[in-house]
Amino acid sequence: MLSIKNLDLYYGDAQALADVSLEVGKGEIVAIVGANGAGKSSLIRCIAGMEPARSGKIRFQEADITGRESHHICNLGIGQVAEGRQVFPTLTVLENLQMGAMLPRARAGAQATLREVFAMFPKLEQRRDQLAGTMSGGEQQMLAIGRCLMGAPELIMFDEPSLGLAPLIVQEVLHSIRLLNQRGLTILLVEQNVAVSLRISNRAYVLENGRIVMSGAGSELLHNERVRQAYLGL
Repeated sequence: MLSIKNLDLYYGDAQALADVSLEVGKGEIVAIVGANGAGKSSLIRCIAGMEPARSGKIRFQEADITGRESHHICNLGIGQVAEGRQVFPTLTVLENLQMGAMLPRARAGAQATLREVFAMFPKLEQRRDQLAGTMSGGEQQMLAIGRCLMGAPELIMFDEPSLGLAPLIVQEVLHSIRLLNQRGLTILLVEQNVAVSLRISNRAYVLENGRIVMSGAGSELLHNERVRQAYLGL
């Protein structure tokens, strides 16, 4: 579904991604793991069209999306749940969700999608008229996921979905990700909790200093000695 070949990304003279290549198959959960500053969020932003690649190719369902505008990439079916949630704090829950359905691909089915989002996150329906900025971090994360779903994506990129959340809420968020995958959505997951990422992913890539240094099945990397020492403290 998603193919990245030899991707280079720079911020000025500083190289953030170097010769990155990876693939995400339809229906998979693929994790990108690595330390802070490894380039994980830069990779997400580059795929989403928020940062221009200096070289390399990004293809989504056979279409070359390298260098395309973010709104075009979203309308092709790539959704993003950004780091820090980034809901619109002065809009209500319902208004935030309606913002997610403004893509041309999503408009016709918006009401049906809204019912599905409320069925998945009943608390959002209960608080549909509440200002998003007054909700807890966990509730805002649910809203961010719901807003993404309103855009009718086929692939969702999650950027640090557990960041700043209580452990119990983290489990709820990760359960939601697994549930979405079971419903047919493809997931690209960037997550600070390496152990959890590897447990729920089909495959994973290890990113260090902007380069892919290792890849394999999630369960395989979970038991890899280098990964265990570097990221799991074992």
